[in-house]
Amino acid sequence: MSNGIVEIDGSEGEGGGQILRSALALSILTQRPFKLVNIRANRSKPGLQPQHLACVRAAGAISSATYKGAANGSAVLYFEPGAVKAGKYTFSIGTAGATALVLHTVYLPLALRGDKPSEIVITGGTHTTHAPCYHFLETTWCAHLAKMGIHVDVEMVRPGFYPRGGGEMRAVVHPCSRVNGVKHLECPQLTTAGGFSAYAGLPESVGRKQARRLSVRLKSESVESHIPVEEWEAANPGSVAAVIFRQVSVPPFFFGLGERGKPSEMVADDAADEAIAFRDARAPVDPHSADQLLLPLAFSDDASAYRTSEVTRHLTTNIETVRRFCDRVIEVENTEGKTGVVRVAARV
Repeated sequence: MSNGIVEIDGSEGEGGGQILRSALALSILTQRPFKLVNIRANRSKPGLQPQHLACVRAAGAISSATYKGAANGSAVLYFEPGAVKAGKYTFSIGTAGATALVLHTVYLPLALRGDKPSEIVITGGTHTTHAPCYHFLETTWCAHLAKMGIHVDVEMVRPGFYPRGGGEMRAVVHPCSRVNGVKHLECPQLTTAGGFSAYAGLPESVGRKQARRLSVRLKSESVESHIPVEEWEAANPGSVAAVIFRQVSVPPFFFGLGERGKPSEMVADDAADEAIAFRDARAPVDPHSADQLLLPLAFSDDASAYRTSEVTRHLTTNIETVRRFCDRVIEVENTEGKTGVVRVAARV
């Protein structure tokens, strides 16, 4: 594979910010510059937004990169990485943008190219729509990484919700000398669930209603649950309803978020709907983890295979982005919207 500049059309596939984040990490890891055009062309607000700019700046900071086009609304970005430098970094998104997605951008280069642990502090949103929340990282993402030999410790200093954000997350990324392949193909019958119902700056009844609705929905699907109610302190009001299946070797985490005018029962329904769909698919890897596993596995010498409850456009788009930078054979059995198996061939 050529080591020249990688050119990527950001309108291809799912056409969102994931292409940017994956390209940044892959560029640093392979030391190949890239040019990304039509950034987030398929979104209602195309181009770079504050959350994406934070990812670019974070990637640039850890790799002493040279880049052009990092401006609000920009549709074109050129990025040329330098050497990774482990250390202590603080990144502020400035909005309620997802702190988890900034961490997703920088953790793998720091783990595989860093010579000592790196501490990362990120401020912004810890629980936002269309992004993994902090508790997903803590429960599911970190556990998947640990099975691959990558160790990331995370801590929520304080939660942050839309629209003000103000949350803070701390992570410590440890150096990793070898990425282990994985095989996640079997899923036990799921008959019990955990989770929680959290509220901040709202009446306690919000938390109780979410918890009650979750329990009722899960019981109607023959899933016994324990859903405690938690009160959090945050910069602005918010609520979370969550379901966790701890019977799976890597427990999947599903959640719903409150918003102005949204009934508590609908917040719980969002989490319950995803959890029940996962249960019915009888696959051990949730749709969100399915595309997040790809980048680290692309740098493993081993063969890997995992069954996901849904093949998503995010997954297939991420596969194409990985292929732009890495000469790895990656195959997906089945089509988008269906349960499928992802296979990453051993490095030749």
